[in-house]
Amino acid sequence: MHAATHRIRAAYARIAATDRPELWITLRPQADVEAEAATTDPQLPLAGRLFAVKGNIDSAGLPTTAGCPSYAYTPQQDAPVVASLKAAGALLIGTTNLDQFATGLVGTRSPYGAVRNAVDPTRISGGSSSGSAVATALGIVDFALGTDTAGSGRVPAALNGIVGLKPTYGLVPTEGVVPACASLDCVTVFARTLPEAEQALAHMTTGPATTPPPRRPGPYRIAVPATAQLGEMDKNWPEAYEAAAARLASAGAQLLPIDLTPFTEAAAMLYEGAFVAERYTAVGAFVDKDTPDLDPTVAAIINRARDIPAHRLYADQAALAALRDRALAALGDADALLLPTAPGHPTLAEVAAEPFSTNARLGRFTNSTNLFGLSAAAVPAGEVDGLPFGVMLIGPAHADERLTKIAALLTPPTRIAVVGAHLTGEPLNPQLLSLGAQFDSTTTTAPTYRLYALPTTPPKPGLVRTTPDNGATVETELWHLPPQGLGALVAALPRPMAIGAVELADGTTVPGFLCEPAALEGAEDITSYGGWRAYRKG
Repeated sequence: MHAATHRIRAAYARIAATDRPELWITLRPQADVEAEAATTDPQLPLAGRLFAVKGNIDSAGLPTTAGCPSYAYTPQQDAPVVASLKAAGALLIGTTNLDQFATGLVGTRSPYGAVRNAVDPTRISGGSSSGSAVATALGIVDFALGTDTAGSGRVPAALNGIVGLKPTYGLVPTEGVVPACASLDCVTVFARTLPEAEQALAHMTTGPATTPPPRRPGPYRIAVPATAQLGEMDKNWPEAYEAAAARLASAGAQLLPIDLTPFTEAAAMLYEGAFVAERYTAVGAFVDKDTPDLDPTVAAIINRARDIPAHRLYADQAALAALRDRALAALGDADALLLPTAPGHPTLAEVAAEPFSTNARLGRFTNSTNLFGLSAAAVPAGEVDGLPFGVMLIGPAHADERLTKIAALLTPPTRIAVVGAHLTGEPLNPQLLSLGAQFDSTTTTAPTYRLYALPTTPPKPGLVRTTPDNGATVETELWHLPPQGLGALVAALPRPMAIGAVELADGTTVPGFLCEPAALEGAEDITSYGGWRAYRKG
């Protein structure tokens, strides 16, 4: 069976097993995705990778609803960002749920249902890119597209324990995207690891390469506001933020004080000021029709924006320009500003009781980024009381690559699954050791994999995921790998090998060595041996 077909069938089995129908607006039939995979060049860089797109991004033949069924239209062509990913070999499986018209940071403002958090279903997913974030966090897709105006590509990443990259405005085309605020909107990407997010983003950008802003030589300089300036946060979240800053310092970064005031004052302007009027420009004429499937909270926000006078917009533009000057002066020559991505993680019940105030609180740290024209990366930074905790690095325009390098410094070591030539005592194990890897334990995969001996000289192992009725467990070693080491490993990994999500016997998922589809032709199925070492001995 074609390896991409294995991946597709595993994804649809995962969809059934997780039972999260609220994630999807339109899910493509499995047979259609398998047929597309069969005609996709297996040598393409994203061949066999599955992705989903937020329901306000055009995908040819699938309804674009922006979270409102009566608004739906069916585009004849893909948005450029979707077309670019397909051209690189990625396979689209569907469009995902969102806060209606991308208006919200909670993930509950949708007639398709409130999207539940990937870790704790009693809590919100975050929004507005809710379905995309949770589909990624649950391991259904390898990456997913969102959009970000006020934090919609970052808050859901933090609340579900994944990576969310918000590129510089204009770096990724927004044609074919239903606007929220067209002058601020950015297309974003979610993935479970930084290398996966970076790889997808590399195929989303168009136009000539941009020049990153100059920086002062020496260690990375990170602006870190005093915890007291962050305001009220959930219990133990300030300590988690301080721990993230300490990890950066221990990695060699220089921490600098900063006054956060211009950032928080600008953040309040996004919804409380005149800039929300742009949302009425985008979809106000439709909202005026008062169709029954409008979310009442979203409709109230957009209707209120209709009557904002023009003079107030000009006054707010002047005030924002002054705040931006203060913010950039405060940043000075710092490479990035470190902040919590959100101040807390509310339950579904708390949002239902206070829909406006809980949403406003979530945007405290994210709302100002696009108003100031900055780039950002949201990454996991551990857990607090069993829930994901995330931080955000904000930097100048076109500092996108620099931010991911800094983010890698505070990303804790990754557990990576090894099934073949990198096992202890095998020929490539010294490569892991040279990258700073440390042995953790020996276990097996979940019983949903098959192992092949590829027709190479000498033979190499190839692990592919399949359906539960066709799979078996495979011996696996777990190693702790520093983030820099993981990035180097991914960059040096020769085809047909790839790094992807591997499910373990205990149900957890970690990055691990998988095989690209093209390599299985003529390969020997050695699953019955239970592992690569047993096969080699046999």
